[in-house]
Amino acid sequence: MSTSFTIANIEFCPLDLPITDPFVVATGQLQMAHNAFVRLTLSDGTIGYGEIAPFPAITGEDRESSLKNARLLGEHLLGQSTLHYQRLGHELSERAPDAPAARCGLETALLDALTRTLHVPLWALWGGAEVRARETDVTIPIASLERTRELARQWYERGFRIFKMKVGHDVDEDIRRVETLHRHGTGVAFVIDANQGYTREEATALVQGVNLFGGDILLLEQPLAKDDLEGHAELKRDCHVPIAADESAQSLRDLQAVIRHRAADYVNIKITKSGLLDGVLMATTTKAAGLHVMLGGMVETRVAMGCSYSIAMGIGGCSVLDLDTPLLLETDPVAGGYTYEGPWLQPWHGPGLDLQIPSFHAATFDPL
Repeated sequence: MSTSFTIANIEFCPLDLPITDPFVVATGQLQMAHNAFVRLTLSDGTIGYGEIAPFPAITGEDRESSLKNARLLGEHLLGQSTLHYQRLGHELSERAPDAPAARCGLETALLDALTRTLHVPLWALWGGAEVRARETDVTIPIASLERTRELARQWYERGFRIFKMKVGHDVDEDIRRVETLHRHGTGVAFVIDANQGYTREEATALVQGVNLFGGDILLLEQPLAKDDLEGHAELKRDCHVPIAADESAQSLRDLQAVIRHRAADYVNIKITKSGLLDGVLMATTTKAAGLHVMLGGMVETRVAMGCSYSIAMGIGGCSVLDLDTPLLLETDPVAGGYTYEGPWLQPWHGPGLDLQIPSFHAATFDPL
């Protein structure tokens, strides 16, 4: 029987999003984000939006494979009730465990539609424990020393004080890049993200080098290969700097291994890396284990990033936010939703994600 909560239609809209500076990390780079929006319509006409944002260097997905999986999974959702979102999320995870970006796009659209029907913000679904403005870091990709300094100056003038430094190609150059920002910016702190680019010796050298000039390392994120949990545990013991797991924690099973090996102090939860509902479970599991939650993302618009912000406001206690990539895009295709005031994300109070995607009205959609 069809009700107002029944999923009646699902459509996809691929989009190419130019990035202002090449998004260079130790394992690859993007100059254009090849994402896709999802539009899910319920029987009563309510619309929910989601975003598929694959990053091939992290999960192995690209847009073509993600859309193929999303179409197959979408067929399973048609005719189902959004009220059964937990069961549906479990079924999607079982059917496509290696397609987290596709699952995330569908799950986000489903829950956006559900909470719009219920007339509550999406963050209320997770509890609304900490509904307030939150500060994000801003990412500085691997670049020349001159370009690093110029990017940091621009962000500093806009109020940013936490710089996420992408590193992992050359540890000596990485230390110089961090030092120049430390010297030229009062009150700055660093999240240093190697994306698996270091050996244990290089990671130790990085920490020692930054300590020599008094740089403030908030986190050292994923310094080693994702399977080297013993190495991460060793760095955690010996370097006296918090370690964050990212690629090492792509699924709940991965997270459990990180916890067993005591390989991290923080876990970077990314809904497009794990799927949305699995990501929420990973966040609560991280907190239950006494570790800190960091919320991040791939290269996303304010659709997927707003969903991540809803988790921070909903479950509370998320220590570090790395929710900046909409600011790295040349255009913002989203209207409404959360906003940025410098580095501060501002909450919304309307139903669902409280946003629209105007380009949807002019685009050619790819329905199921």
